[in-house]
Formats: sequence, C-alpha cells, structure tokens
Amino acid sequence: MFTGIVSDIGEIVSVTPGGKTGDRRFVVRTRHDMKAVTLGASIACSGCCLTVTEKGPDRFTVEASGETLEKTHLGDWQRGTRINLELSLKLGDELGGHLVYGHVDGVGKIVSTTPEGGSIRFVFEAPADLARFMAAKGSIAVDGVSLTVNEVTGNRVGVNVISHTLAVTTLGQAQAGQPVNLEVDMLARYVARLLEHGKA
Repeated sequence: MFTGIVSDIGEIVSVTPGGKTGDRRFVVRTRHDMKAVTLGASIACSGCCLTVTEKGPDRFTVEASGETLEKTHLGDWQRGTRINLELSLKLGDELGGHLVYGHVDGVGKIVSTTPEGGSIRFVFEAPADLARFMAAKGSIAVDGVSLTVNEVTGNRVGVNVISHTLAVTTLGQAQAGQPVNLEVDMLARYVARLLEHGKA
C-alpha cells in the first residue's frame, strides 16, 4: 500500500524479456537507500506495484507480466525513461496523500497542460468505465501521484498541480498526448458498488 507521495524519480537502466512469454524485466536506477529495501519488497513504479527481485547499491530489478504490460503504459518504457517511485507504506508512516494500492485501473492520456497562477492545470482523459468513480474534491493517482480532482466533465478530469509536485515527479516534464497510469480512489469504487447493489 502507498500514499501517492512520490519519493524519487527513477530511471530505467535496461529492459529485457522476463522469464515468461510477454514478461519484461526492468532495472531501475534510484537514489533510495537500497540497503533498507529487502528482496520481495514492493515499490510503486509510476503507480504500478512491482516486486523487487534483485538489487544493488543504486538500483533494483522488477518484472512485469504480460497482463501488467497490457493494462499499464509500462510496455512503453525503454532505457532512459524516467518514472515515479514510492516505497511501500509502513505502519506509523504519515499518510500525506490518499490510500493508493498500486493496482492500475487503466491507461489515460494527458489532454492539455495550461499554466494557471502558480500551478499547472492538467486535463486527463480516462477510459469511459473509470469516469463514474471520479468526483470533484475526490482523489486520483496519476502515474502514482496523489492528486485532488477539481472537476469532471464526461470522461475528462481536471486537476491543478503545484510547482513542488512538478519538481519532484515526472509530471514536471509531462506533455499533452502522453499516456498515464490511472488508479481511482478505492473508496469511490466501493461506494459505486454499494449503490449498484442498492438499485438491484
């Protein structure tokens, strides 16, 4: 489990086929102290929870299954790609964002980025089946970054990203048209499920 507060921007060092057909192995360079990270630990990589299979002083290795590659934009990663990293939440840690599970619900895209005061207004387009889980003042994880929703219009969601978040995440270099991993707020998912059962 994670909070959506990115703790490092990692870089893909290498991409190789994994042990099974369609799988891929990624080596990621990081500034995290890998001595404190055990093999088998979970790290959110641009919002996708992956398991550490190997590690070195400044890097770690993860594998993504064919299904994960299909349902996220990890399949686009190549050497030099920069990704958001967050170590898993420990009991007693501050919950600065919202509860993020690292289970990507779908791939959206950036529609536009517009300067607005001291922040940047992002508009994201989400898959149609995810739009019903989004609401103004609710939360959404975009490439692993916890963001507060400003408004929802159809399957488009607007958020303002402050300068600090732009500086410490990959959103600072994001451009219109690029894909993003989306995870909706789990609370919204359960509320929608309860409402569906109430109508039955």
